[in-house]
Amino acid sequence: MDRTPALASAQGSAAGRRCDNPTMQKNSSEAAGAALPGGLRGTLMVQGTTSDAGKSTLVAGLCRVLARAGVRVVPFKPQNMALNSAVTADGGEIGRAQALQAAAAGLAPHTDMNPVLLKPSSDTGAQIIIHGQARMDLDARAYHAYKPVAMQAVLASHQRLSSAYEVVMVEGAGSPAEINLRERDIANMGFAEAVDCPVVLVADIDRGGVFAHLVGTLDCLSASERARIKGFIINRFRGDIALLQPGLDWLEARTGKPVLGVLPYLHGLHLDAEDAIIGAQAAKRGELLRVIVPVLPRISNHTDFDALRAHPQVDLRFIGPGMPIPPADLIVLPGSKSVRADLAFLRANGWEPALLRHLRYGGKVIGICGGMQMLGRRVDDPAGNEGKAGSSEGFGLLDYDTVLAPHKQLRVVSGRLALDGATEATEATVQGYEIHMGVTTGPALARPALWLESERPDGAQSEDGQVLASYVHGLFDQPQACGALLRWAGLARAEGVDLAALREASLERLADTLVAHLDMGALLAPLQAP
Repeated sequence: MDRTPALASAQGSAAGRRCDNPTMQKNSSEAAGAALPGGLRGTLMVQGTTSDAGKSTLVAGLCRVLARAGVRVVPFKPQNMALNSAVTADGGEIGRAQALQAAAAGLAPHTDMNPVLLKPSSDTGAQIIIHGQARMDLDARAYHAYKPVAMQAVLASHQRLSSAYEVVMVEGAGSPAEINLRERDIANMGFAEAVDCPVVLVADIDRGGVFAHLVGTLDCLSASERARIKGFIINRFRGDIALLQPGLDWLEARTGKPVLGVLPYLHGLHLDAEDAIIGAQAAKRGELLRVIVPVLPRISNHTDFDALRAHPQVDLRFIGPGMPIPPADLIVLPGSKSVRADLAFLRANGWEPALLRHLRYGGKVIGICGGMQMLGRRVDDPAGNEGKAGSSEGFGLLDYDTVLAPHKQLRVVSGRLALDGATEATEATVQGYEIHMGVTTGPALARPALWLESERPDGAQSEDGQVLASYVHGLFDQPQACGALLRWAGLARAEGVDLAALREASLERLADTLVAHLDMGALLAPLQAP
């Protein structure tokens, strides 16, 4: 999207850039009829009774509703734990959900939108990213001690955003009722108390037990925290609302809090997932390209496959541990937060002989980021940047080696495909991002997969044209590039999918649903000046 210059905060920091969005501009007059209160200013936080209750989606939808109505709104998540991330306009790294929320608000993503990002590297440890830059790796106990320092980063970012925008729409993390995490909390009520902001609580009725979730969450909070909750939103409802009404009446009488709305279950939204892998696809017919992706223990940026999941000519399957590896036309090795450990996982689960058999029968293979590193001869981690120091043999399908370095490379990139024997690919533009700690060298790089800005080569192709590797996330996101890659993989009449258009349509549908099913006046009342 085209972007206008940055909107600077009072401190002079570029907090974000407004995007020109014809669809949003077109619908702004329609949004004006949604009876939104005027004079909105301040911070509103969305917390959930559980993980995946709908916080990320609700914040994205509210950002779009407000932006359509001309409110200068910005998304914010104090602390995120996710392996799906995005590269920002200021050269940092934030959670993918905040990048989506930024798009919903008509902004370019900025590190202030997610000042603390935790990227798990094991069951007990994570890489700590502060204001977009990797600072250290800590285990859970050490991070708990570090939280007061992280909180200062959170409050500094919130202050900058509050100075630059009218409304800061905040997403909590997990649940505020996690008693063991309440001390030094920076993600939920600890943040809300620190900045003195109102909170709405969302719960997922599709899981069952929605009333227990809401009442139980309130019961776990302190008196001041309970007072912050201005109402409830029930998410993912299917059925007759009249049958739910007695429960809603009981909930309001029991808690003294209003139900601000009941949102229907929305099928078919094409929105970036924060962390969970979404395998469901619409029914597809006709000639299909079979694509399989291994679900690595530390798989990262699996949103790379959103365009394939939505593509009407692609049968995309994520293959988890212990599942049989089915025949396929294309195998894609995804990104990984712990490349050597995930490489060992693939071997233990039979992927090495499966890859070689797949290639013998003429199949194609793509490696993205960590997957690219696995396709080479060796992956060396002499300093233990992603775990225990050491070296691992790669699959040896491309002639290069990778050394994991302490400095993470973060770039927003664009370029064009350089597929052998596919002249139309040279016109297929790729727009994506690099986010990796590897430095790769070797003869195979003389046959790049892409040419990036200033004719910088990226990745490699095998001499037989069956294997392709790239450090760029987002290979399939642009329609022309998607079509060219699918034709390279064997789908003769492949077309591209416009993922950006699908995402935009989903944001508009989501915003319309919120306006139709939420009491927007009551929801936004805490943001009105007294």
